[in-house]
Amino acid sequence: MKEVKITYWQDGKWWLGYLNDYPEYETQGESFDELKANIIDILKDINEEKIDGLRKIAILELE
Repeated sequence: MKEVKITYWQDGKWWLGYLNDYPEYETQGESFDELKANIIDILKDINEEKIDGLRKIAILELE
């Protein structure tokens, strides 16, 4: 099973959060379970390259 880190918080009745590697794609849900499902949907879209202009992180090795 793959693990990813998320950041989340509750604001009134809404749960908000995002994938730590992609903080620009914030989502919400009426419950923590709904929030998790929405974050998983975003991750699927990222993995299937369905998001235009997706910013990625790479490590460059310098001599």
